[in-house]
Amino acid sequence: MQPEKFRTAVMLAAAALAGLSAAPGRAQAPRHLAEALAMAEHGAFAVRIAEGEATERSAGTLAALGGILPTLRVESGLSRTTDPIGAFGTTLRQRAITQADFNPATLNHPAVAEDWSGALVAEVPLVNADAWLGRSAAGDATAAARAMVDWARLSTRAQVVRAWFGATLAGEKVRTLEEAAHAARAHVKQAELMVEQGLVTRSDALLAAVKAGQVDAMLAEARGEARNARRGLATLLGRPDLDVAVPEQLPPAAAVRELALDLSGPVGAGMEATRADVRAAHLGLDAAAGDVLRTRAAWLPRLNGMARMEWHAADGLYRGQENWSVGVVAQWTPFAGAGQLAAHRAANGRRAAAEARAEAAAANASLEVATTADALAVALERLAIAERAVDQATEAHRIVTRKYEGGLATVVELLDASATETQTRLEHAHARYTVIDAGAGHALARGRDPGRFAILETP
Repeated sequence: MQPEKFRTAVMLAAAALAGLSAAPGRAQAPRHLAEALAMAEHGAFAVRIAEGEATERSAGTLAALGGILPTLRVESGLSRTTDPIGAFGTTLRQRAITQADFNPATLNHPAVAEDWSGALVAEVPLVNADAWLGRSAAGDATAAARAMVDWARLSTRAQVVRAWFGATLAGEKVRTLEEAAHAARAHVKQAELMVEQGLVTRSDALLAAVKAGQVDAMLAEARGEARNARRGLATLLGRPDLDVAVPEQLPPAAAVRELALDLSGPVGAGMEATRADVRAAHLGLDAAAGDVLRTRAAWLPRLNGMARMEWHAADGLYRGQENWSVGVVAQWTPFAGAGQLAAHRAANGRRAAAEARAEAAAANASLEVATTADALAVALERLAIAERAVDQATEAHRIVTRKYEGGLATVVELLDASATETQTRLEHAHARYTVIDAGAGHALARGRDPGRFAILETP
């Protein structure tokens, strides 16, 4: 490379980097479905909410460590007293007792005793069964929350697929109606010329104008739907400020059908059990069962250790000779009141609800697999019917056009044939979208990644 060209390339690269650093918060609108899926991976509102809830739930695991891990505490204090016992004890702690301190007058009317105290205290849990069981239950609850994050991501990917191709469908509908409106206006002009030539009556031209107006009204409505579809897609991605540009038309019917047939293969036994929401429900049941054990373990004895190093001085913190204490404390509370009974009953209730929730999740997963498979089969059949209808309507429109050119058909018949062809083209586009929609729902029901539909944008 020539030196001059090299310097130019370096300057352009530096300018590009400077532009990126000048606007760190700006995001580029996705141009392909794969980019939209990547943006929604962490930016979609539903995913962010699920991640926040999982983080909140994970705090329970840390809280349970309070009864397992040792704690170290530093204490500092200053006290002044004239209480006879307090004053004598303060002097004794400072190891400053003399024979004069035993004088009855001094004992009864001591001077102000000042004590600067400092201590290092270690508390070591030794045997706390409820803490260990609580930590296990909290771990299962955290795992359930993380599984729900996975399900939120997978569900969001299905929604993004539907919204992306839904916006594409809305755009294709606009372009189809634009072509129909252009053709209708051309027919209206031709009918007006034929009125001037006396070949048709004025009513024919008026009816043609009415038909063209109906197409224009449909076009205006379709444009509004397309704008709203793109706005909805941007909001789903978590960036409502973006102006997302989707493809001009849906993928061909052959590609849509091929991918859908791949997704509608035989369902293995227990396929729905791989779904993240079902896994989360079973983990929630484990957490609830563990919490019941924790409440039972609250009746068991506890054993804790303690070590303390402290200093007492009259002239400053952490001075004087140190005093140390170590010990083990066994504690057993056979009955802690109605609150303990209430906690145990509440834990049993949560376990019963979690058990029903886990059974319902598995049953609903099986139901969704079956219903989405049926919906996909119906969508594929409707796509085949729509393909035949487009061919038939196109041929009928061609025949009526030839008849109209030969004076054997009215302009109204021609416009009706054109409207029929337009309608079948719109229905064909909608049938392709319905297959994509049903396929994404079926993939989600089986715990598969609906993002596989991004392959439809690959040439």
